Amino acid sequence: MEVILKSEYNKLGKKGDIITVKPGYGRNFLIPQGIAIVANKGNKKVALENAKQAERRTLMLKERAKELLVVLERAKIVIKAKVGERGKIFGSITPLQISKALKVQGIEVDYNNINLEVVIKEIGTYQAELFLHKEISYQLNFNVIPA
Repeated sequence: MEVILKSEYNKLGKKGDIITVKPGYGRNFLIPQGIAIVANKGNKKVALENAKQAERRTLMLKERAKELLVVLERAKIVIKAKVGERGKIFGSITPLQISKALKVQGIEVDYNNINLEVVIKEIGTYQAELFLHKEISYQLNFNVIPA
């Protein structure tokens, strides 16, 4: 029996995959649980079209990430922070602050896609890794200066 997976399922495949399973397993478990649908002619056609659209979307997102990479290479990021007597920052620099500093320069990067290797609590130059696409990341250099 052929079925089309509606979501990723352990050891069977990814969403949209057309797989062959034993009839009892498909009829009594996968279909009633909403994990798969029967792979008839119409459903196969829809699944193939969805796969094509997903591939186009992925390529488009990758191209946008490449364009963003070019812009990031020219950007100079400076983050101002309140500083105590000994040069220590009140609190720490977070990915959200880096995202806001990028936004001021017209660069949109979600703060969830920014990774800091160290906790930033002093003035200086640091690096953060930006995940622009699952295949594209960028090491951003930025400065933290007193406000």
